[in-house]
Amino acid sequence: MEKILLIEDNAAICENVAEILELANYQVLTAANGKEGVSMALEHLPDLIVCDIMMPVLDGYGVLHMLHKNKALQTTPFIFLTAKTERTDVRKGMEMGADDYITKPFEGTELLSAIESRLKRCAEIKHNSATGIQGLNILLSASNGADHLSLLKEDRNTNHYKKKQSIYAAGNRPDYLYYLLHGKVKTYKRNDDGKELIIGLYNEGDFLGYNALLEGGNYQENAEAMEDTLLAVIPHQDFQRLISSNPEVLGKFIRLLSREMAEKEQQLIGLAYNSLRKKVAEALVMLDKKYNKTGSKNFSIDISRENLAAVAGVAKESLIRTLGDFRDERLIALKEGQIAALSIKKLTEMIN
Repeated sequence: MEKILLIEDNAAICENVAEILELANYQVLTAANGKEGVSMALEHLPDLIVCDIMMPVLDGYGVLHMLHKNKALQTTPFIFLTAKTERTDVRKGMEMGADDYITKPFEGTELLSAIESRLKRCAEIKHNSATGIQGLNILLSASNGADHLSLLKEDRNTNHYKKKQSIYAAGNRPDYLYYLLHGKVKTYKRNDDGKELIIGLYNEGDFLGYNALLEGGNYQENAEAMEDTLLAVIPHQDFQRLISSNPEVLGKFIRLLSREMAEKEQQLIGLAYNSLRKKVAEALVMLDKKYNKTGSKNFSIDISRENLAAVAGVAKESLIRTLGDFRDERLIALKEGQIAALSIKKLTEMIN
């Protein structure tokens, strides 16, 4: 049974909508204002959220903004339920990442149809976590872009990159959307002294290069293969045509961009205020989250000290000393160039 969170300050409307949803065999949670709604969403992780805009304490826009900061709720379908019908209001909600916008008064069948449609789309799009080229195909087919999907299948090529080979460089115009089939990729920037800071890590099943395509500008960072890598490449003309005709796919990439921006903000805060030990611990935890998808306790990763230092934003010499301390404290194991985190729990506690 799907779980729906209804956030509505009008008691009569809330009761009526909740009754409609329960009759349709949904489990319904209700909140009387935005602040209460955010708390309930974080606690219960609903499958879909229906939210009014004009509410006390925290309005619907604020609720959507807060929820999109939480990784577990970023892809949760979000429907605005409101009497505000101005085009600017609708546009604002959609630009913030809302999935639908239902105006009052409305028919119960209209709401149920929107909810059923969004839950179905969400279930389909979640399949894009599948690795390999099928992950991309599932995402595109979920967008109902059958004609574009056929075109992309015909035109798609794959490129092989050796370890340390450049994929694209800052300042260049974007030619492709990249989909990582095999290997690991980093994006990074260099300062005037040549010091490198890694700002993004990518694993199998990830897209990269979409920032510049969405902005219509040049690449702002460099991308390089961290090991032998296979990428599917989609010409930017096909990507632009796809997102222009398929709002669902455009929304997916906007959410990816929002999540990436939130991660970068957190990284900058850590670089500015964290201690050396905390920076290194945070880098190790991030690597575990990114590449240890199965949660294996025996996970290890082969990453150069230069790359790890660039992820943590510290000097290589300082990193080596800190890794030695962590090894002595039995937080990690170092063996033949690989790093194995023996206690992710303790490393996580260190950064919280």
